[in-house]
Amino acid sequence: MSENSPSSEYFSDVAGLFNPESLPEHVAIIMDGNGRWAQNRGKQRVEGHKAGADTMRTILKACGQWGIKYLTVYAFSTENWKRPQAEVDALMLLLETYLQSEADELEREGVRLATIGDISKLPRRTRDSLASVKARLNNGTGVTLTLALNYGGRDEIIRAVRSLAGAVLSGELAVVDISEELLAGKLDTAGVPDPDLLIRTAGEMRLSNFMLWQVSYSEFYSTAVCWPDFDRREFALALGEYQKRTRKFGDLAK
Repeated sequence: MSENSPSSEYFSDVAGLFNPESLPEHVAIIMDGNGRWAQNRGKQRVEGHKAGADTMRTILKACGQWGIKYLTVYAFSTENWKRPQAEVDALMLLLETYLQSEADELEREGVRLATIGDISKLPRRTRDSLASVKARLNNGTGVTLTLALNYGGRDEIIRAVRSLAGAVLSGELAVVDISEELLAGKLDTAGVPDPDLLIRTAGEMRLSNFMLWQVSYSEFYSTAVCWPDFDRREFALALGEYQKRTRKFGDLAK
């Protein structure tokens, strides 16, 4: 391990499950199974979301300790508004509480906070909390934590296309000059590398409208473990499986 690598103590509990020298730069996670986890224990669904927030804390800390630079999590989709209003309200309150309670620790750990999605439709109090903590963590040089809030991959692409169409109509851009790079630059994730690894918990095997453009060549890992039970060891197992894959990007295997 190089002089600038994370301390070996951070890997003692997961030794042998993955190679610390070849970790993904960007991990994206669809955090599924909070409600199921709670219901299986005879609890209200909101208790599962609270337990999931604790898991978020654990995985974010692991990313910082292990040297993973970007962590993007699917926190609230454009479709989640269909849930009962009481659950939606509880999720927004939980987000605000998490931001307020974790701000000091996130700042100490050098975390930078970002969002993707149309956050203009979130409650004002939630937006104010996000803006305050994002500004406070703006100079973080550690993990970039991106929260996908009121996010949908199709909505994101449509908004990007509308922006390019507006540039064409105004004469600033020719249709023939539209490229993958230009479109990617209009997405919410502009400037951030695409995920190397996409993890989905709770056994589901679909993207659910998450980062449809960005995960074109991401490695996909699904586990039956519900998000509240996705601990450091489960994360390490996912990283180990990722390292077994050969990423060809359409080319022949070397």
